[in-house]
Amino acid sequence: MNSATVRNLLVRGMLAGLAAGVLALIAAYLLGEPNVDKAISYEDAHSHGPEMEVVSRSLQSTAGLATGVLVYGVAFGGIAALAFCFALGRVGRFSPRATALLLSGCALLAVYVVPFLKYPAGPPSVGNPDTIGERTTLYFLMMVLSVLLAIAATILGKRLAPSLGTWWATVAAVAAFAVVIGLAYQFLPVVNEVPKDFSATLLWRFRLAALAIQVVLWSGFGLVFGELAERVLNPKPATAPNSRAVPAGR
Repeated sequence: MNSATVRNLLVRGMLAGLAAGVLALIAAYLLGEPNVDKAISYEDAHSHGPEMEVVSRSLQSTAGLATGVLVYGVAFGGIAALAFCFALGRVGRFSPRATALLLSGCALLAVYVVPFLKYPAGPPSVGNPDTIGERTTLYFLMMVLSVLLAIAATILGKRLAPSLGTWWATVAAVAAFAVVIGLAYQFLPVVNEVPKDFSATLLWRFRLAALAIQVVLWSGFGLVFGELAERVLNPKPATAPNSRAVPAGR
């Protein structure tokens, strides 16, 4: 794959990330923001005094939310497009569309779902402000570990395929990934800072909404980028317009 093709795919990956970000923004506004408002109401009810609001809640839930989600979508769209350039043809004989969907599913699993199961998202008022640095470090450590292990599992599956076959090599690679991730879950510190009187239903809905937003983002990216990549790598041949035959003169 030459540099011009990689550049075209990178641009299309960022555009696909932007489009997926718009879909995720709609999901975040409809599913996530109502739960955030309820969590903030809980926090206000349990605060000891009035707090100065640096940024208004209306700005946070509109322009702030849009900026964060769209920048996230564009950034990860570009990174995923570069990963697609490397993975195409190396993970199997899949079409660009299928490779993009496979990559999106693996990215969703490694970048979000695996760290989420160990350190799930928490709404406002959940978590000690003094431990936010430690909690952020643990989350990113889990994310980096998950991504590296996913890459290692892919390499392991490719090396085992000639001797075990594709099916059993994939099973062995997934099993190895699950075992090491399970050990990481066991040995990394547990974080549980949910107040005792915080609504379990609200916490569940917030975390479910956070997961749904990521599913919308990555599935949308896979579908849009897969179509764009297919057009770049497998362009349809141009068809000449039908022309009427000119009858020969008498």
